[in-house]
Amino acid sequence: MAAAAAAPRPGLALEPGLESVLREAVATPGRDGLAAAVGAVRAALAAAGGPAALGERERALLGAFLRRLAWAPGWARPEGLWQRCFLEGPPGLVLCVLLEALGSAGSGLDPRDVVGVLEQFLQQDRLSALLWEVCQPQAQAGCLELQGGLLNKIVCLPEHVSNKLQGKNPAVFFPQNYFPLLGHAVLQVLEKISDSLRGGLDCSISFVSHVLGKVCFHGWQKEILGVLVPRLTDLTKSDCIWQRICWQLVECVPDRWMEAVVLGFVQLAPGANVLSRLLGNLVVKNKKAQFVVAQKMLLLQYGHTTAVLQNLLGYLSLDSIRRTLLLRVLQELLETWSSSSAVKHSPAEQQLYISKAILICLSHLKEPEIASCRQELLTSMMEGVKCHLESSLPPLRRLGMVVAESISLNINTEGPVLKFEYEEDDETRELKSLLVQTPSLYVVPSLPDDDKSEKAGAALPVVPESNEKSYTATPVMPDEESDAELDSDDDFIPYDMSEDKELKIKAPMYIRDCIEVLTGSRSEDVDKWEATVKALESLVRRNPAATREVAKYLTSQFYSLNYSLRQRMDILDVLVLAAQELSCPKFHGKTKHSGVQKPRIQLLPGSNSSKGWRRIVDERIKSKTRRFDTGQSRVELASCPNEFNSVAGYFFFPLIQHFDRPLTTFDLLAEDHLVLGRLVHTLAVLMYLAVNTVAVTAMGKALLEFVWALRFHTDSYVRQGLLSCISSLLLSVPTERILADMTEELLETQSWLGGKTWWGTAVLFWLVAWSLYSISLLVMGSSDVLALCIKDQHDQQVEHHVCCRDAALRYLRYKPTTGYGITRCDCLQQATQKNPQR
Repeated sequence: MAAAAAAPRPGLALEPGLESVLREAVATPGRDGLAAAVGAVRAALAAAGGPAALGERERALLGAFLRRLAWAPGWARPEGLWQRCFLEGPPGLVLCVLLEALGSAGSGLDPRDVVGVLEQFLQQDRLSALLWEVCQPQAQAGCLELQGGLLNKIVCLPEHVSNKLQGKNPAVFFPQNYFPLLGHAVLQVLEKISDSLRGGLDCSISFVSHVLGKVCFHGWQKEILGVLVPRLTDLTKSDCIWQRICWQLVECVPDRWMEAVVLGFVQLAPGANVLSRLLGNLVVKNKKAQFVVAQKMLLLQYGHTTAVLQNLLGYLSLDSIRRTLLLRVLQELLETWSSSSAVKHSPAEQQLYISKAILICLSHLKEPEIASCRQELLTSMMEGVKCHLESSLPPLRRLGMVVAESISLNINTEGPVLKFEYEEDDETRELKSLLVQTPSLYVVPSLPDDDKSEKAGAALPVVPESNEKSYTATPVMPDEESDAELDSDDDFIPYDMSEDKELKIKAPMYIRDCIEVLTGSRSEDVDKWEATVKALESLVRRNPAATREVAKYLTSQFYSLNYSLRQRMDILDVLVLAAQELSCPKFHGKTKHSGVQKPRIQLLPGSNSSKGWRRIVDERIKSKTRRFDTGQSRVELASCPNEFNSVAGYFFFPLIQHFDRPLTTFDLLAEDHLVLGRLVHTLAVLMYLAVNTVAVTAMGKALLEFVWALRFHTDSYVRQGLLSCISSLLLSVPTERILADMTEELLETQSWLGGKTWWGTAVLFWLVAWSLYSISLLVMGSSDVLALCIKDQHDQQVEHHVCCRDAALRYLRYKPTTGYGITRCDCLQQATQKNPQR
């Protein structure tokens, strides 16, 4: 009575007959009863209007019946009918029951039977029906936990099947096949949503956004967006409703999956215009998307292609609201590009990536925007080019030059611009091409892992035929006519200069005169300047004193004012080349044969000997002669004095003298560490070339003090030069002079090299061991030492090889780690151990 009097709740039991049929089907036993129940359930479900007419109680009863059907033994299931029952039921409920049966060990279903039903489920577009079912308003009012479980089952369906079948799953469950199929299902649902909106009906798109976000987060952007993006590109060309659907699709993606979705759209969109239609103002509305687009993809990552950068920054420039974000992005990029710390510590690939982004941003700026931030651009340009020119890597210096030229060209459209001298390559030409905006006709590569897309950053625009014709139709005035028109009023008669002779300028005879001409002549004295340059080389080569004078002048100018860094490095290069030419002997060798010349027998005139007699004699001699060595040709080196001996000090000491004195525009110990590195390497080369010269010892001592002053320099290029200086010193300075005159400097250098290089300790120890060996030779004659070095007292045999020399060699092999110096000989200790009575 109470049940009859209670009013039915809406949406719970629309068909009382369906509920009773389901209750009877759940309680029916036996194979025949199960077959009849399947038929009755299908008929009642069709009469009720399909799965959409089910209430909560009917769905619960139908789920219990489907589980009973799945857990029934194989002989009890009616073949052919039970599969249809799964395919005609509510798709969400069916998918949950099938996956539950697939993962349960106690299920009566064979896993291959469940996978077969799932395969039919996908092929009959039940996946799109499932998504559309969840998008209905009544489904959105349900439990969010159930929707989350259904989301995991949809996205992870290939993993579930593969885990159960151990990789032997059908092809439709491969990720590269399943996710495009899911993309088509999403498109079908979006079309139904579009029809509903046009008909005035309400529906939700959030579940579809969640599916898209989770699939992209799992790394399958290429598979699902490869289906969605081309179709949505066509649908959003002229339909505002489809544009709103796309905007809502990406805006409803949760923040934890937003990065993967945005990155996929940016990579796969065929242009900035398409990306703007698909994403709308997402970067303005969503903070996570703004962080990904404006910071992470530009400042924290650098693996994206040039086409992706053009897509991204072009998207920011296509709307007035987003252009403010474009200006902010440009300022942050310039701040990073002009940071000395970033230039020193970030990889070259990232700096190239940031430079490309800066140039693309500049190509999208308009004149009012440039005018509003001209001073900030100028300041960043000056700081950035300074940091890049200080780098010791040529590619980074050239990169700074190119970007600085581009910035200067954009901010100074009418005035002078920066211009550097560098060698252009493919990278430089690509950077300059980024200043030209890419039209929408360009084809953007679809994926970042495409090997060819790295070099496809700048495509050539498509020029219409009308433009080509307009260029060819422009009339061109011949040069002869233009010249005749210009010279029509010129009535002067030219002078006859056929018999004129060129006046010869007398070349200077002394080095000092050459220096005065080259440094003090005016710009119009070109002939005199040219004659001086031609005569200077012969004067320097002819007179050693002239070499000394030129070296003194060049070394003094190295620390003078009004020279650029390039000119100072040129001075160092000239000094190195001159020292190398002076120190290397000229090879005037004559080829000599070590073998003895074979004897010859000359024929007398008129001899009647046979023409082949020489060959016969040579063969007889060859057969009866034993030759152990035929000898090889060798080049005899001509001995000559080292011409660098007399001028080595003039090359070396002026360079090392004033390195710590800053000038107004030149400070080696501050920002000009690139020139300091070149100076250190130059000193190392001069030290190496000064071997066997008189001044080599003084040069070595001064060089050690120089190295000690710069041993903690922050630039790696300078520290490498210091190691080269030490190596050159050890090779050039005699060992006895190092030990006699540089003991303290040597120990200080050893303490520094002990933790820097693996060979520093070994080289310095070799010097100490050599000194011990020399000392031992002096002591070997002592009778006390010989007495201590007796190996066996009873045999009375003195073995001379056991002495202090062996102690030094053992010291060389097993060197102590506490320090270096002269250790006492252990011969006394060995003798005491063998003869305790002594």
